[in-house]
Amino acid sequence: MKTKLKKLSDSRIELTVTLDEKDLKEAAEKAVVKLAKELTVGGFRKGKVPADVARKFIPENDLNAETADIAVRSTVINAFLQESRQPLALPGVNITKYVPGEMLEYTATADIIPEVKLGDYKKLGVKLDEVKVSDKDIDGTLDNLATSFAEKKVTKRAAKLGDEVIIDFVGKKDGKAFDGGSAKDYKLLLGSKTFIPGFEDGVVGHEPGDKFELPLTFPKDYGVKELAGAKTVFDILVKQVNEIIKPAIDDELAKKCGPFKDLKALKEDIRKNLTAQTEHQIIDKYKNDLVEALVKKSTVSAPEILVEDQIKMMREDVNRNAASAGTDFESYIARAGETPESWDKKAREIAAQRVKGSLVLQNLAIAEKITVSDDEVAARLAELRDVYKKSPEAIKSLKDPNVKMDIKNRLIIEKTLDYLVKVNK
Repeated sequence: MKTKLKKLSDSRIELTVTLDEKDLKEAAEKAVVKLAKELTVGGFRKGKVPADVARKFIPENDLNAETADIAVRSTVINAFLQESRQPLALPGVNITKYVPGEMLEYTATADIIPEVKLGDYKKLGVKLDEVKVSDKDIDGTLDNLATSFAEKKVTKRAAKLGDEVIIDFVGKKDGKAFDGGSAKDYKLLLGSKTFIPGFEDGVVGHEPGDKFELPLTFPKDYGVKELAGAKTVFDILVKQVNEIIKPAIDDELAKKCGPFKDLKALKEDIRKNLTAQTEHQIIDKYKNDLVEALVKKSTVSAPEILVEDQIKMMREDVNRNAASAGTDFESYIARAGETPESWDKKAREIAAQRVKGSLVLQNLAIAEKITVSDDEVAARLAELRDVYKKSPEAIKSLKDPNVKMDIKNRLIIEKTLDYLVKVNK
């Protein structure tokens, strides 16, 4: 077997593979054995015809086709290994020349793990943010806690910001109701900015029983193309106005929130928790910034097949979130002002960055000989078994060798990130 490598890109190659008479002879012998199993010859049971006898009865075209198929399948992976390349998926094959019994030539194209040239990972110049928890942050948390203990009081007065209203509404464009623009008995907190600009302000001042039209223009950058910049009219019925009565932020509220003797103790606990959360967020951001900086300093490309895998996982995450919210993919991303086209574009950029980040971290782990022991993998598996103890299926999946390998790889990446933080502080 002879191979000739052609580089199509940093992460994609084409091999021209030439097989000689010896290679084809071995493939032909296997082809006869395989075809003989389906052959019926007088004096022999089906599947028991000897190869030397079977060869006389196998049509030449069938034998040649099967020989070529076996020859390609049995050599294509070895051809890549011979060139010290590892395909990320089964290569695409095209037979270019074939003289039965003499030679066969084919091309095999595949994405491969690209060569990575690491930049100076000990001098990335990334700054670690300070941990800051302000009194305003604590007051915001206290306000949220007070809201969670708030009472609702039905009132007959006109609605104002801070009230909850229960409404029916129908959104119309050119006199026709549009998808996703209608609801009944919808609970809306005025001032929450849940709806497009002007909607909540338009409800303010209306009393229970009021039925009115509210003309609104959708933002030009709205996620749904059909509505972006569109002039619409909402038919609205205010069915109920609830005044939200929050408890005072005092010692009594603190006692309702947990084992706190007074408001001071609650504030101290909030500061402690916010500090821990902020530290965790800052470290996560620092790690992401370090990887991004390392990617910029390194020479690395993102194989298309790996990028597509990342995009697929990202889309599955959005679909799960959409299902949980009782909607579909397009409606869900529209809430964030995205169209399928804009989402795909952003997802591809993020996916490519993730792939590059993963590749530089893998190479850094190799360069610094970062590994994990079987005991460390076993410890992580024990943690996961405890987390998923109420899910028999999840527990069973942890026994899969592929899952164990994935956990091992994740642990290596975690250690590598910790190393990156250590050498850049």
